[in-house]
Amino acid sequence: MHGYGDETAGVCPFSGAGAGDGGTTRSAVSRRAVLAGLAGIAALPVMSGTALAAPVRRPPAPTSTPAPPPPPRRPRATRGAHAVGNPRGSDIAVRAGRDAEARFGLMFKKLPAFAPPDALLTALAVSMSDGKAPLSDVKDSDVAFDIAGIPAGYIYLGQFIDHDMTLDKTPLTQQQQDPRAMTNYDTPRFDLASVYGRGPAGSPELYDPARPGYLLCNDHEGVRDLPRDDVGAAYLGDPRNDENLIVAQLHAVFLRLHNKLRDEGKSFERAQQLVRWHYQWLIVNDYLPRIVGRDVVDRLVRRRRGGPIEFLGRFYKPRNPRKPYMPVEYSGAAYRFGHSMIRAEYEVHDQHTVPIFGNEGHQDLRGNRPVPADLWIDWNYFFEIPGMSTPDDRNMSRKIDAQLSLPLSTLPPTVVAPTAGAIVSLAERNLLRGKRLGLPSGQDVAAAMGLTPLTNQQLGLTDPGWKGRAPLWFYVLKEAELLGGNRLGPVGGTIVAEVVLGLMACDTASYFTANPGFDPGAGYSMGHFLLWADAIDPRAFEVPEEELPEEPEDGAVGDGTVEDEAPHDEEPEAEEPEDDEELELLEPGEVPDPAATSPVPGPVV
Repeated sequence: MHGYGDETAGVCPFSGAGAGDGGTTRSAVSRRAVLAGLAGIAALPVMSGTALAAPVRRPPAPTSTPAPPPPPRRPRATRGAHAVGNPRGSDIAVRAGRDAEARFGLMFKKLPAFAPPDALLTALAVSMSDGKAPLSDVKDSDVAFDIAGIPAGYIYLGQFIDHDMTLDKTPLTQQQQDPRAMTNYDTPRFDLASVYGRGPAGSPELYDPARPGYLLCNDHEGVRDLPRDDVGAAYLGDPRNDENLIVAQLHAVFLRLHNKLRDEGKSFERAQQLVRWHYQWLIVNDYLPRIVGRDVVDRLVRRRRGGPIEFLGRFYKPRNPRKPYMPVEYSGAAYRFGHSMIRAEYEVHDQHTVPIFGNEGHQDLRGNRPVPADLWIDWNYFFEIPGMSTPDDRNMSRKIDAQLSLPLSTLPPTVVAPTAGAIVSLAERNLLRGKRLGLPSGQDVAAAMGLTPLTNQQLGLTDPGWKGRAPLWFYVLKEAELLGGNRLGPVGGTIVAEVVLGLMACDTASYFTANPGFDPGAGYSMGHFLLWADAIDPRAFEVPEEELPEEPEDGAVGDGTVEDEAPHDEEPEAEEPEDDEELELLEPGEVPDPAATSPVPGPVV
């Protein structure tokens, strides 16, 4: 959307084109634009016929009937710009002092900044790549590196949440007057501004002009896509939600749910409120417990009969609860834990595995383009969907550790602009950014929390140049890794949980205050939310022909049992694979075609 600042910059690992047009199809014309044009053409004979019906002395000249005015043209959609800077005001600690609070601020204001040599940070980043090429099929994943309790969809829900928290809707003129976000800024909250923008009056491009109170949707070729302009850019409250095809289709779920509630007769305000409260409840009761542990969440909130849900955090305490700040320890370090959970590849639907970044001529999951017809998401491969069987190759999150997927070590030009000296390693970008923002070390934060800090020897940092300290982001990842990698450790978990729950408590419109008794039901999860939104693609329910039950053989009854066969202890013979199955398997020592998986320059196809 126009008028938003550089809050879309440099916070996420995925993207299509940033400020340029790489990775987009500018010649594409949206289905909506085509239909609008056809509608205008179809109206011409009606207008001409009406004119000819009036009495005249002689036939009118062919050019005498004026063409109807064209329909109002929507403003061009804004593309998300990534990896080109930091959100406005995030450098507050180095620009305005470590005690300052505005749009951003330090949670641990008395701790010194940690500034190791850049060369050490660069060398550490190199060691953080796992070196594993994307798989040809997710079913071949090494489960030892997967988190059994966190399907991969929660990574992208976390990305969606981050965009909602860090979105700055401050008008551009005010941003220019206050480039450090010391006075003019929107406070972070979970209000789905990325979906609703400034509402129908303030962000009319997000809404359906033919149906007041409805959000624009865009279903094409069986795909539930985002509404787009004639060059494929999406109309969004936050352009970052089009940075990859998974988040883009997750955003579309919220559009569909709002419109479904409107179809049921609910007012715009009531539909918006219900979507928001369910989303907030899922953050607190489904997302956070998986990431930090249910015990951490329960320790930080207190539910009192007749009053708001109370936040009991010890370290995140904004001076002005009505204008809470975003801690840079959270945005620049702790919440970047999700980067280590990203897979190199995802099975978007049955037997269709795609790398996150692919070579020119091959599919991948970069966004900022219409969703291709064969890259529709089967959400059962990303979340646990009640009533649906578990696929044997569901995408699971990778362990939280100090290793990032190989494609993230070489971000393509559609993510990082190919300028001289551009840093294309996500790990290096994170480590250097933490230093530039003045973040404290991991050990100093642990000690400030009253914990026994991990030593650099435990963290695997042996170079004396570290001087016994470690970057906060690396510390958070390694802390989780040493505890098994299934959830954040005490330092990372405390920062993430306190900021999320603290912001929820500061927002008087959240269910914490406005409706503390709100509860969609025991065990409610993202799977229930997706079902409620009718977001499961009908093709996800289709049973492949090879899985259909076979006709019973002679001597068998309808339930598949064989009559008059005595039980025996013989082991069943191993079934020989069918010829077509053999062709789908990799030979011993064979690896996926690197041309299809390695991230390189070039447009997305």
